[in-house]
Amino acid sequence: MKKIVTLLCACFATVSSFGQASLLSWSPSFLSEINGAPVTITMDATKGNQGLLGYTPVTDVYVHIGVITNLSSGPSGWLHVQTTWGVNNAGNNATNISPNKWQFTLPANLRTYFGLTNPAEKIHKIAILFRNPPANGTLVQRTTAGSPNDDMYIPVDTTGNLQVKFAQPVTEPRYIPWVEPITATVGQVLPVVANASATSNLELFLNGTSLGTQASATTITANPTLTVPCNNQLVAKATLGAVNVYDTINFFLPQVSAPQALPAGMQDGINYAANGTEATFVLYAPGKSTASLLTDINNWAQTCNSAMNITPDGTRFWKTLTGLNSGQLYKFQYLVDNTILTTDPYTELILDPWNDQYITATTFPNMPTYPASRTGIVGTFQSNPPAYTWTVPNFVRPDKKALVIQEILLRDFIASHSWKGITDSLDYLKNLGVNCLELMPFNEFGGNSSWGYNPDFFFAPDKYYGTPNDLKKFIDMAHSKGMAVVMDAVLNHVTGLSPMAKLWWNGTTSKPTADNPYLNVDAKHDFNVFNDFNHESPATKQHVRRYMKHWLQNYKLDGFRWDLAKGFTQNNTLGNIGAWGNYDASRVAIWKNYYDSMQIYAPNSYCILEFFGQDQEESEYANYGMMLWGNGNSSWNQNTMGYASNSDINRQYYKNRPGYNEPGLISYAESHDEERIMYNNIQNGNSSNGSHNVKTLANGLKRQEAMYAMLLSIPGPKMLWQFGELGYDNSINRCVNGTVSPQLCRLDEKPILWNYFADAARKNVYTIASKMNKLRALKPNLFNGPTLSSGSDLGSALVKRVVLNHPDLKVVSLANFDVNSSTFQHTFPSAGTWYNYLGTDSIVATGNAQSIFLEPGAYKVFTSTNLNPTNSNVAIPNIKVNDNFAALVYPNPSNGVSNILLDVTKGGNLSVIVLDLTGKKVFEINRTNLQKGEHSISLPNMQNVVSGIYSVQIQMGESKAILPLQIIK
Repeated sequence: MKKIVTLLCACFATVSSFGQASLLSWSPSFLSEINGAPVTITMDATKGNQGLLGYTPVTDVYVHIGVITNLSSGPSGWLHVQTTWGVNNAGNNATNISPNKWQFTLPANLRTYFGLTNPAEKIHKIAILFRNPPANGTLVQRTTAGSPNDDMYIPVDTTGNLQVKFAQPVTEPRYIPWVEPITATVGQVLPVVANASATSNLELFLNGTSLGTQASATTITANPTLTVPCNNQLVAKATLGAVNVYDTINFFLPQVSAPQALPAGMQDGINYAANGTEATFVLYAPGKSTASLLTDINNWAQTCNSAMNITPDGTRFWKTLTGLNSGQLYKFQYLVDNTILTTDPYTELILDPWNDQYITATTFPNMPTYPASRTGIVGTFQSNPPAYTWTVPNFVRPDKKALVIQEILLRDFIASHSWKGITDSLDYLKNLGVNCLELMPFNEFGGNSSWGYNPDFFFAPDKYYGTPNDLKKFIDMAHSKGMAVVMDAVLNHVTGLSPMAKLWWNGTTSKPTADNPYLNVDAKHDFNVFNDFNHESPATKQHVRRYMKHWLQNYKLDGFRWDLAKGFTQNNTLGNIGAWGNYDASRVAIWKNYYDSMQIYAPNSYCILEFFGQDQEESEYANYGMMLWGNGNSSWNQNTMGYASNSDINRQYYKNRPGYNEPGLISYAESHDEERIMYNNIQNGNSSNGSHNVKTLANGLKRQEAMYAMLLSIPGPKMLWQFGELGYDNSINRCVNGTVSPQLCRLDEKPILWNYFADAARKNVYTIASKMNKLRALKPNLFNGPTLSSGSDLGSALVKRVVLNHPDLKVVSLANFDVNSSTFQHTFPSAGTWYNYLGTDSIVATGNAQSIFLEPGAYKVFTSTNLNPTNSNVAIPNIKVNDNFAALVYPNPSNGVSNILLDVTKGGNLSVIVLDLTGKKVFEINRTNLQKGEHSISLPNMQNVVSGIYSVQIQMGESKAILPLQIIK
């Protein structure tokens, strides 16, 4: 048994129920490196974390075993491990001896069994775990939740001398023993029993006072009454001649004190005083009796001074720390009811004993070290942390009707998986025409390499991506380039590491307890993975509102994409997926309440729901101001593969869904959840026409261009998935080793193929998507309302047509997704010349039906006005949209002859100033009383200036745009 030999170490074993058995017991009772008989170890699964409680089949329990020696890296540093995790052979099979009890037997000679050959190396402890067969050990018997410091240990004597140890009170043999359950209180009688390895003179002490002696014995007992609150110490002493040996238990008795009202102005979490030298901790924990605040300030000691006050209503604990150093980072945990070790759900930086070691200093410089004496998640607090100065403090969010969103999993987008890395890639995204970045979850989640849908701490950015200020800089830089930033919010469920689960947890069932104020015992719907939030609970609603406010205000996020939004209900449809999607008035009320809160914290912020329910409920959300994911993956991919079945994409247009009055549908062909379009093109495309085989890379990419031309022609906000614009063709189920294993490798890291951008055929997909997005930005009124008109055909025919009609511009987009050429009849909205925006050709429309010919996979986007005055492709045009106008500089790059195309929405006086990089004015243009509508303004000839980047500053009224212009001679 691991015992602590002095009070000064500040680690305390708590007292278990007096007569209960230990999690681990062993025979013989006193072990040395070479024993007189085999060593039998018994594990009781009703104790500890109860990981194997009730496990069957009882014959399928295996041990993982090693030793801690004087050469170990630390007190939990396993050496000479004799078993391989996940290998289930007879040699490490445990024997079931009774319900929930298993045994494992070691030979008498431990040095031989563990292979110790160095005489200077001594065994201090046997380290052991019991697990079920799967390679990942899904069920593991530990002392508590499962950090390295929660492994189970058996002490081994290396001296061969007299030994003494306590038999009662029972303490578990582990590294941090004070997390044992405690049932003793002041005034209670404590049975004490100590045993010696040989006949000797025995004596017991409680807090330095002798409880009695026993001469020439191997056992001594006492029954003292506990009178001292807080820190207590039991000592057993054995004397044989001149030899004295001791065993010590330090334990803690809770001190009962009068409830204290919460100081005014305090909220749950950590509250800092203005002077930075005080912090008040407030823990919401209804139903709990005691709580202690343990910090690195006093070496984690649990003392009377660490006890927290309880409020009169019994719902909260609080404590104020004074004398803090402003700006210094401290570490802390809560010990609740002397059994639950956790930290604060509102902490903004956590330390993780399992995963932090794999985060590099490049990603997170000067990351605080995990304290070696702790177990489980450690929180931090810091008054006046390093501030970030925003360069764009008042970003004006793009109109939600005109959003072009790029969904990104940072892990698989940038090799450094860091905020610094993606900040350097913002120009790539801006030039793609994206005006909103939607990042998969980045608040703290379990592990490092993850999709992020396993959240545990909702107010801390995950360190795997970088520092909090790196995140703020990324958001700031995105704003400076006109791009909003949205986080994928996972508030449907939470993992068991979260304090919201740990504080109310049933170890027997591995579920939340019925009195958990946040979580349901069982999920109310299908597709739940972890612990289901109860969104009817006031505690959960308050938590979600705090979450919104934190990220919207402190990090200036522009909104959230809410994962599994259909799950925000207490209407139990578990087992009936169809019923889950039916109209749910209580869920509607929840979401309207959350949306209203978002608009209070950040007006015009985006509320995007991954819902996939019935149109009646979805349209109500859209008409209220929210947006909804509109998954068209299967239908779009049928088109790109060249199959007419299931190729209808009508529902990608919001007005084709019943009840939608507002363009709140975000239609898309790819997201993180679907198989990649190009992978299916190459693997499963239509190859019936040998001259146009979709499975060839060139044809597959051309058809992806056609998909973007059509998708981005449809009015309403749109979403792209990262690298889809380059024809990414690795399967969503690609394993790390390169094979494809359906569903098993879905969450694995995927190759980051930036080299695709250098491939001309792949880059052309990017160029088409970019030009379509620029058109959407140049003519927002054409794409943000009900402008899809007659002549459009998004149905099951493989020739798709989008006809847009608006006073600003008319557009006809055509694509042939068949594998054969097609000649079809089409009537343009008006007679005259129509210009292919994505090419150099044009067509003279008669105003009547006329024949159109398209090769397989070909596409055209005709506009009623020539937006390519040079009759050539615009190379990454620069567009700026604000309240008064939209502006495009073309051609860009230029040989010195350029134009500005203005779409003026309000009218006013115009000023155009061109500056070189030194700030020197090259020329200035002024126009008075420029009217609403389109204007083409020629810039003075710049053929006489040197090559380089110039700044074109355009201003009308209070609206200003700054666009780069590259001159190449």
